[in-house]
Amino acid sequence: MFSRFVQRIQTSKPQITSLNQIKPFTSLNPKPPIRVAVFWDLDNKPPASHPPHDAAVKLRTAASSFGSVKLMVAYANRHAFSHVPAQVREERKERKLLNQLEKTGLSKPAEPYFCGVCDRRFYHNEKLITHFRQIHETENQKRVRQIESARGGQRVRLVAKYAMKMEKYKRAARSVLTPREGYGLAEELKRGGFWVKMVSDEPEAADRALKERMVEAMDRREAECLVLVSDDSGFGEVLWEAKERCLRTVVIGDLSEGKLKRVADVAYSWKEVLMGKAKKEVEKVVGKWRDRDVLKKLEWSYDPVLEKERGYSCGDWDYGFDSDDGEVEDGNEMGDGGNWWEMDEGDGVGSSRPCR
Repeated sequence: MFSRFVQRIQTSKPQITSLNQIKPFTSLNPKPPIRVAVFWDLDNKPPASHPPHDAAVKLRTAASSFGSVKLMVAYANRHAFSHVPAQVREERKERKLLNQLEKTGLSKPAEPYFCGVCDRRFYHNEKLITHFRQIHETENQKRVRQIESARGGQRVRLVAKYAMKMEKYKRAARSVLTPREGYGLAEELKRGGFWVKMVSDEPEAADRALKERMVEAMDRREAECLVLVSDDSGFGEVLWEAKERCLRTVVIGDLSEGKLKRVADVAYSWKEVLMGKAKKEVEKVVGKWRDRDVLKKLEWSYDPVLEKERGYSCGDWDYGFDSDDGEVEDGNEMGDGGNWWEMDEGDGVGSSRPCR
């Protein structure tokens, strides 16, 4: 039995791990993409001149060029969500005037208005709104109350039953009904994939909350690239902290010059993001980042613990020289017989020996 045990030990070969056995990043073993986090300061940079959903989609598309988008958050106070841009107010005034002309018969639409829920046709926009409120809005409110009153498995079944109908109602309501407060900023950003957070109305409450969320994302290592949408110079310290942690930083704002754009690695304007110019220039930026990472790997830094493990120390070096003819041996020169450090008497510019 003991001989079998010895034979088993001799036949078992330990698994040796070397650098040659490490699989390189290939098509079958790809390198993991860079994780990107987007932080939007809505108080400082709201999408006033563009629809919120379109701006959110464009921003996500631009951020996805740097890597895989894992986090998208937006912070603002109540005033940012209740504010209505001038362009939206003008569109509402024009729509209201057109409704009055259609009601009096002075104007007739080229194509009828269709209800997005039941596909019924109307030749007056006000009749479509009345129909939508009286029938479909009432039905949706009944579904919501029925789901809220249910519990447990019954609630899960009701949510699954009414999911498609409620989604169809939401799509139709966006084009028919006017939001009671603001212009639907929070709902549109959520539909674009952002996590929207409303903070208190205190001064700079949104900035503080956004800074804390950015630091939390860095501490948890949720992303390797931070995209900040703001022109507020107060975020400069957070960007410096990100750069000290070797994270990539991107700033999107309208100011051509500022503290944020001087600190960040890359800076774009809203116009460049919406036009797709930022997405085209990403290849150059990612190439520079890749070169910088390679140079950092090639840099040598002294680690005493690592050097000690490898067996290198200052005492291991041999500073002796091989002795050849005419060189120093035991402190004396081979040819002259005197010490090499002793100089002749009457030391001057030339030799002290008289010329014969």
